[in-house]
Amino acid sequence: MEFTKGHGTGNDFVILPDPDGALDLTPGLVAALCDRRRGIGADGVLRVVRSAKHPEGAALAGEAEWFMDYWNSDGSAAEMCGNGARVFVRYLIDTDLATVTDEGLPVATRAGVVRALVDGDTISVEMRRPRLYDTSTATLGGLTLAGTAVDVGNPHLVCALPAGLDLPALDLTRAPEFDPVVFPAGVNVEFTAPGGPVDGTDGHVLMRVYERGSAETLSCGTGTCAVAAVALRDAHRDTGVVAVDVPGGRVTVTVTADSCWLAGPAVLVATGRLDPANLHV
Repeated sequence: MEFTKGHGTGNDFVILPDPDGALDLTPGLVAALCDRRRGIGADGVLRVVRSAKHPEGAALAGEAEWFMDYWNSDGSAAEMCGNGARVFVRYLIDTDLATVTDEGLPVATRAGVVRALVDGDTISVEMRRPRLYDTSTATLGGLTLAGTAVDVGNPHLVCALPAGLDLPALDLTRAPEFDPVVFPAGVNVEFTAPGGPVDGTDGHVLMRVYERGSAETLSCGTGTCAVAAVALRDAHRDTGVVAVDVPGGRVTVTVTADSCWLAGPAVLVATGRLDPANLHV
């Protein structure tokens, strides 16, 4: 089995080329690939498959040739991954499977078709505009924090830390508790603190995230979009540009009247071959 390893601001993925959908990708195989001791190690798996060859992408084949089949590290499939989409596009370009036109490169996902643009090392992906739709809480140990529920094609709960709480000191070794009535399919939970002014932006936020199905990660693309939307709302703005710093680096989120652009680096770091028989499935 051929593979490539890539990341976007530290959010890392095993990329599996499978253009004709021939690979028997199971939850156990995904979890084994993502195992950081016995496998390659990653926050998730990106299978590169033609939309027409995947049952969940076939309906979108007329809009996008390639389908991003994204799986979390625990073997569960997910609707969307912003950093994953940017790394997916980097792979398509670097392997000559696709080119980016002035209109952008469309990619099919379980959350619909997204569009990507490339400017040197920076890849920007246009996704749906985040929808703020409810309030809820997250609990870490004995600490309960109020948050805003946000839909970015997948579910998020954005919790701003009150004054006096240190973002780096949060213990995210265990999953935050949340309300299963509000989030019946689980949720990605973002914890935020304000950052200093950044030129060319309308806001700056520091963020850590516990991702559904992957635990704490160094970055979450859709999570940064959710955080940016909440920051703009709190600043009484409908649109704008927000710099979001995650443990893996910085991304820039631009919320427009009808969409959201996530921009940042996407890097491929290794290619190779593995024998699935040697994985601990």
